[in-house]
Amino acid sequence: MKSHLAKFAVLALAVITVASASLAQGGQPPAPTAPTTPAEGKAESLRNFSDAADKIIRLAEAMPADKYTWRPGEGVRSVSEVFLHVAHGCYNIPRRFGTALPAGVTVAQGFDKQTAEKEKVLEVLKAAVAHAKAAYGNVAEADLDKTAPWFGGRAASFREIMFFLASHTHEHLGQSIAYARMAGITPPWTEEAQQRQRQQPAKNPGN
Repeated sequence: MKSHLAKFAVLALAVITVASASLAQGGQPPAPTAPTTPAEGKAESLRNFSDAADKIIRLAEAMPADKYTWRPGEGVRSVSEVFLHVAHGCYNIPRRFGTALPAGVTVAQGFDKQTAEKEKVLEVLKAAVAHAKAAYGNVAEADLDKTAPWFGGRAASFREIMFFLASHTHEHLGQSIAYARMAGITPPWTEEAQQRQRQQPAKNPGN
């Protein structure tokens, strides 16, 4: 115990010494990070959501129609079911921060099994993503600290729920990428990056 305390004391003294020397030589302590304003928090959440949602749509477009019923194992969501599960989240989660479902849309159990046809899945997915993006815009900055019932019987702020929608979409983007790779499909944005690399002139190691 004493040896651990001694090591901690030496480490603390070293940190203080380095910091003091830096200040003595004219160094300045780092400025505190400015707090995120409500407007920035809302915009950041929307950017995170849009990045994942737009990629999922592109991946859904790239996946061949005959792969939409494929699943990696029994009891696991198929390709179409993953895309429709994302759509379900895009409709269902915004209800918690005040955006009602569009007319004619229900999010009952079995939503992700309504169809496995590529064109129909894409239609549902694109409409759901557009709905979710609009839902972000519907939330006033003054309402971000309002709360709604959430998992575990607790309340969550609108801000937290908006970030959850983004993280939920990213989670299933990762799942969709794994499905695509197993089906032999390279994500379109990865393929584009590889093409840009191939088009760059080779560097001369002698330069």
